[in-house]
Amino acid sequence: MLRALALIAMTATLPMTSAAIAQETTPADPQLLETAMTFDRLAAILTAVDGDAVVEPGGISLTIASVPVTVIVDQRANRMRVLVPISSADSLGEDELMRLLQANFDTALDARYAVANGRLWSTFMHPFAELQTEQLISGVAQTVTLAQTYGDTYTSGAIMFGGGDTRELIQELLDLGQEL
Repeated sequence: MLRALALIAMTATLPMTSAAIAQETTPADPQLLETAMTFDRLAAILTAVDGDAVVEPGGISLTIASVPVTVIVDQRANRMRVLVPISSADSLGEDELMRLLQANFDTALDARYAVANGRLWSTFMHPFAELQTEQLISGVAQTVTLAQTYGDTYTSGAIMFGGGDTRELIQELLDLGQEL
């Protein structure tokens, strides 16, 4: 539990660091990047986060802050996906689906809400070989946080894109005197 809280606290500032901004806005210098991600390295990182993580061919299951997390790797397609189940998608109405799409635009950051196989998921996807340790840790933390804030603030972190609808929706709730 302490490791999970430390992970989430550590990644809360990642999008604000100059290194993260530079990585997102400038071409990558191969000498500055870590070596290509491998399944063994991914497994080592995630088992450091959760010593009880289960490593299987093509995937890893772990728990962070009591939230089940599955990481799936397809090396042939060069893709990695972090998945956190939230709820059944059967009861999602039009208003809720609209709210999820709004969150995907302005408060979900790198994680996203998704619907597949009759379930609502929090997910993070990234090219696998290019994945850096900081991106993995941030993506996992954002995915867990997005699942935890479903039905409330619908956010994967402390940052909000200013051009979306969420800020106005939060202000409306505050004006009504409701707690977030």
